[in-house]
Amino acid sequence: MNGIKKVVCGISGGVDSSVAAMMLAKKGYEVVGVFMRNWDVTNEVGVCMADREAEDAERTCKHLDIRFQEVNFVKEYWNDVFSEFLSDYQNGFTPNPDILCNRHIKFHLFWDYALEKIGADAVATGHYARSSFGPFLENFQPQKNVKLLQAADSLKDQTFFLSQVHQKALQSTMFPLGKFTKDRVKRMAQESGMEFVASKKESMGICFIGSRDFKSFIKQVTKLH
Repeated sequence: MNGIKKVVCGISGGVDSSVAAMMLAKKGYEVVGVFMRNWDVTNEVGVCMADREAEDAERTCKHLDIRFQEVNFVKEYWNDVFSEFLSDYQNGFTPNPDILCNRHIKFHLFWDYALEKIGADAVATGHYARSSFGPFLENFQPQKNVKLLQAADSLKDQTFFLSQVHQKALQSTMFPLGKFTKDRVKRMAQESGMEFVASKKESMGICFIGSRDFKSFIKQVTKLH
């Protein structure tokens, strides 16, 4: 994909997206870091984690001297991800909100926003995945479909969660971290002065549940839904 100048990188406030943005900036792209606000409900101790993550995302962008923006998809996330998550659970299926979020939000609404509203030539994320078009789309061929490939770090590989992303989005998405291990990514952050994200506890599980008991959370929200 020749002629790429502006790249929108999804910035979550974590180490992976921060290092992805750093790599893009070092490559000389005009990078715009965009934080997606997908959930705005307070956690079990009354804190809105999205606010904290947005602060770290903005701090990363300031450190890298790149533009920062925030986009709100809370309504869309509730309708297309959370509601479907509850519906699947109530109907006896095993829901996977990460797959739903990637399909409906990150690689649909966010992808559209990046290309149409910001005017990006490509999108980048901090996912651990590889593309047959290369980490920076250097092997892009418009007449061919792109293949999603397993990341070098098999323990962190996220290709399963990207399995329902459509071709059009994948064809213009960069995965800069695909050939690195998580430990290497953390070291890269530390070496670049981003200890504030390198030292953060890794987020695990379902984002909107946090450390709450799953059964109690489900019981509570199904009463309200």
